[in-house]
Amino acid sequence: MLRVITANLNGIRSAERKGFFDWLPLQQPDFVCVQELKAQTADMSARMLNPEGWFGYFHYAEKKGYSGVGIYAKHQPNQIIEGLGIPEFDSEGRYIELVYDRLSVISLYLPSGSSGDERQQVKFRFMDAFFGHIVDLAQRGREVVLCGDWNIAHKEIDLKNWKSNQKNSGFLPEERAWVSRVLDEAGWVDVYRRLHPQATDEAYTWWSNRGQAWAKNVGWRLDYQLATPAIAATALRTAVYKDERFSDHAPLTVDYAFEL
Repeated sequence: MLRVITANLNGIRSAERKGFFDWLPLQQPDFVCVQELKAQTADMSARMLNPEGWFGYFHYAEKKGYSGVGIYAKHQPNQIIEGLGIPEFDSEGRYIELVYDRLSVISLYLPSGSSGDERQQVKFRFMDAFFGHIVDLAQRGREVVLCGDWNIAHKEIDLKNWKSNQKNSGFLPEERAWVSRVLDEAGWVDVYRRLHPQATDEAYTWWSNRGQAWAKNVGWRLDYQLATPAIAATALRTAVYKDERFSDHAPLTVDYAFEL
């Protein structure tokens, strides 16, 4: 079995203080994909860099206290790919891929457009550039699990207040159509939805810090594990962990009947 966790930490130092690295070994994951590190190498403790039993790999943003992604892995990869080869996005630390004989595991942090039109345009540019990459990934001949915070809720059941958010970043028609293209044209599988096609409230992975979003479960499903069809078909179970809060996002775990 292969256990994969994805978690937007909203600051790895904050998540450490809130117990994330105490929780981690209890889950016995093979891979842990993390996003929004908000740190550089000098900010990372030994535990953050290499938790006992895992190897840590990271793609930091150039800007301090911003973005950044990483993967903790039980096994050392054959190859580590940092970034997409596009300076505009690679400077923000948004993509890291670990390559094995039969499998690639990716941690992705797609830009948010919620701070204004300028960042929304960056998000659209990223989506345009990334679509070609994700098509290529699906055709490489190995299985791929692509984890991350997509900053997009795909369908109406993926957020509580969908009617009032149709003109807001994260639920724009163009964004939702793009996710549909990733699934329908590029052939990827939304693993959570494969196992829980009708789940609503229990599927949410992010809650605004405004108002009482967490208390009232006014959430969004922004964190995904997308996979190539063969490994997606082996998915046995998936769960969103909400018993503790390490971040404004909740970790998403998937178990696959797959061996490295």
